[in-house]
Amino acid sequence: MNNSLFAPVANEIALVEQTLRESADVEHPWLSEILDHIVSGGGKRLRPALTLLGGKFHNYNLDLLVPMASGVELLHTATLVHDDTIDNAAKRRGRPTASKLWGGGIAILAGDFLFARSAEFVARTCNLRVIRLFARTLMELCSGELEQSFSSFNRSQTRESYFDRISKKTASLFATATESAGILSDAPERDVQALRSYGSNLGMAFQVADDILDYTADEERLGKPVASDLIQGTLTLPAIVLGEKYPNDNPVAGVFDKRDGELRQQALRRTIEIVNNSDVLPECYRIAQGFADRARDAVADFPDNPPRRALVDIAQHSVVRHR
Repeated sequence: MNNSLFAPVANEIALVEQTLRESADVEHPWLSEILDHIVSGGGKRLRPALTLLGGKFHNYNLDLLVPMASGVELLHTATLVHDDTIDNAAKRRGRPTASKLWGGGIAILAGDFLFARSAEFVARTCNLRVIRLFARTLMELCSGELEQSFSSFNRSQTRESYFDRISKKTASLFATATESAGILSDAPERDVQALRSYGSNLGMAFQVADDILDYTADEERLGKPVASDLIQGTLTLPAIVLGEKYPNDNPVAGVFDKRDGELRQQALRRTIEIVNNSDVLPECYRIAQGFADRARDAVADFPDNPPRRALVDIAQHSVVRHR
């Protein structure tokens, strides 16, 4: 994600970065080292930018919005730590994961610490509606992760089950980032719901586009193996569409069912090849664009100012960034 898209809130994102660094400044040096490694791992800072941009249309109170934006980003970071541990991932954004460096148990506890820290940031808003929204979002994230775990290596998953899962795992936090901005800026309820719709649809577009990238980019750009989700037994939209189009000759079956390592690799290479050389990807891009269009339409009635134009550009870029 191009950071120039965040230009209307560039100075405020710097405040969020400072707050995130401070979250790793704890009494025990060994814990501080782990947290610093996790928090300094980079990232687009898209979710806090959305909170800040969403707050620009009414009462722009940084005393409330910066802690909220920081809490949203820390919650996202904590989920990545847990995801990497569950998946036994060696790298995240090209760097060793916390579980790789310190072991799974330590990584889970560090992620738990960040969950608690994120909640503490959100509590600084003293807004009960936002605090409850944040708690529900955490439950949604965990529910989506559990659904993914229990459906691993299940080839019968449908588009509907996939959309439900990514709505919980990804879009829920995007929606919270923007809805909370509306609440904390004293926006009328109509605008609060418009911001929620924007965030939810943007999150869906973003995740579908990310799942496309998992098949189209190389390992250096991804920071992890190509088709890593499929290797872990997770069906994403490209594999689901592939199964719809080739029900009797679906190479995903070989990836999931073959115990022989070489046969499994052959099936994986064939899956990647067919996805990239068929009409699977155009279909997936069409779906991602549909979500991006709905996100853009949600804020169509907002004032035509730099924050709204940034939201529109972010929605469009969420899809075209991978082309």
